Amino acid sequence: MFDYLILGGGSAGCVLAARLSEDARRTVCLVEAGRNLSQATLPPDIRSRYPGRAYLDTRNLWQALQARMSAPAAPRRYEQARLLGGGSAINALMANRGAPADYDEWETLGAAGWNWATCLPFFRKLEHDVDFDGPLHGKHGPLRVTRAPRARLSPFVRGVIDALGRRGYPLRADQNGAWEDGTFVGTLGVSASGERIPTSVCYLDDSVRARRNLTIVTDTQVERVLFDGARATGAQLIHHDGTRDSISAARVIVSAGAIHSPALLMRSGIGPADELAAHGIAVVAARDGVGRNLMEHPSIAVSAFLPPAARTPFPDEHHEQAIIRYSSGLPGTPRGDMHGAILSRSGWHSVGYRLGTMFFWVNKSYSRGRVTLASPHAQQEPTVEFSMLSDARDLERLKGAVRFGAQTLADPALAATLGPRFPSSYSPRVAAVARPGNWNALQRGLLSGLLDVAGPLRPALIERVITQGMTLDTLLADDAALTEFVTQSVGGTWHPSGTCRMGAPSDPLAVTGPDGAVHGVEGLTVCDASVMPSIPCANTNVPTIMIAERIADTLK
Repeated sequence: MFDYLILGGGSAGCVLAARLSEDARRTVCLVEAGRNLSQATLPPDIRSRYPGRAYLDTRNLWQALQARMSAPAAPRRYEQARLLGGGSAINALMANRGAPADYDEWETLGAAGWNWATCLPFFRKLEHDVDFDGPLHGKHGPLRVTRAPRARLSPFVRGVIDALGRRGYPLRADQNGAWEDGTFVGTLGVSASGERIPTSVCYLDDSVRARRNLTIVTDTQVERVLFDGARATGAQLIHHDGTRDSISAARVIVSAGAIHSPALLMRSGIGPADELAAHGIAVVAARDGVGRNLMEHPSIAVSAFLPPAARTPFPDEHHEQAIIRYSSGLPGTPRGDMHGAILSRSGWHSVGYRLGTMFFWVNKSYSRGRVTLASPHAQQEPTVEFSMLSDARDLERLKGAVRFGAQTLADPALAATLGPRFPSSYSPRVAAVARPGNWNALQRGLLSGLLDVAGPLRPALIERVITQGMTLDTLLADDAALTEFVTQSVGGTWHPSGTCRMGAPSDPLAVTGPDGAVHGVEGLTVCDASVMPSIPCANTNVPTIMIAERIADTLK
């Protein structure tokens, strides 16, 4: 019998385990479906500050998870971490917070007490910013935050920064400073030696793991939450060898992420009553909002071939070296509603090394999707429909991003240093070719060599092999063609959120209260990105850690 049972050891779960076990009088158990990761056991691909391989390694992922990005497209693999540390162990290391208005909006949407003023202390608590001090920054938190020195930026990234400056987007010092448009050297969460520090390392360090009141169980999937009437009493578990057992607790905390948390709730009897009945699941609490409000940042990209002089001299350096934040100006959208990551290389492999990219996403998206059960069994993944671009504002802004990227890379001084420009996206075809393997390596090596020697035939080679007939000029001249390309090619940014959102008990689509407690039952809390009422203008890892810090503080 534990005081706290945490189901899911991702970015939020590790924070909860560390903070709740600070009280030696309370016993804490953390359960994670994937393998254990500690400072001593981090493999090189995860330890590296260049994350290009970690999120492609299927050993780190829920291998059968798929999602449909937009209505015309087929479901595709959707990379979500399955290991201790969760997304913080395979993500792009970006440590940004979003706009103050994001958190004020949460309060407006029903998450009473959640606003920028009340969230800022927890952003400060989680970080150790080695570059900046003052009222916006923390100096003593577990997550070390810094920015790459300009000398480490690739020639391509420096050229894009300069081109954006000529377009009226000056280089600003601090991505987590005042919220304003401009370019920024990316804020990273890395150790003093420049390595990744997932929450399984920076929160669950050796001293925390040595606490006698903390138990960490890995390679164990949660089948369902157990109830006595309407009170959560523990969880039914499936171990890696197929055996089952259960754990009891006074407080159960679901921290399995915005896709698996709602699925776990539904398997446990909390969700839309008609859907639960269709799967033969007894209803514990009818909450129609479970699985709804699924959010992501829709993405698209524009790339260019990099001649040798434009390529990074530091192949192992982090690739998302700078970002552009800009405002679309579309009616009804906030300032800074668009984001572009300026990538020194477009992939971990030889082809990616020869391509520079501006990878755009809609920072404040309005399309909403849904997670539903495909089966009552934990071994079968839920059905994930993002319905990206279902809100016309998201479609128009992503089309605008293609134009923005094309115009930036066409800057005369920058274009003189680059090869052909072309539209791009993280498509299933790109993901398949990027996976490690001898056959893929042979294909990539051949294409890399051809790109280097093609000379005047390089545009035709790119059009035939990489874009398969699509050209940037065609898209810019034909709005219908641009609409079709964006709709078919839209990707995500691995920022799922919102499916167990906070709100008032009277709100039929709210799942939890502002403290994360699930409406309609007792003893059950949700704490991860699923509780976000709306998606912040940020990579969601640091906002998720902030949520975990705050809910842990409330529970304590």
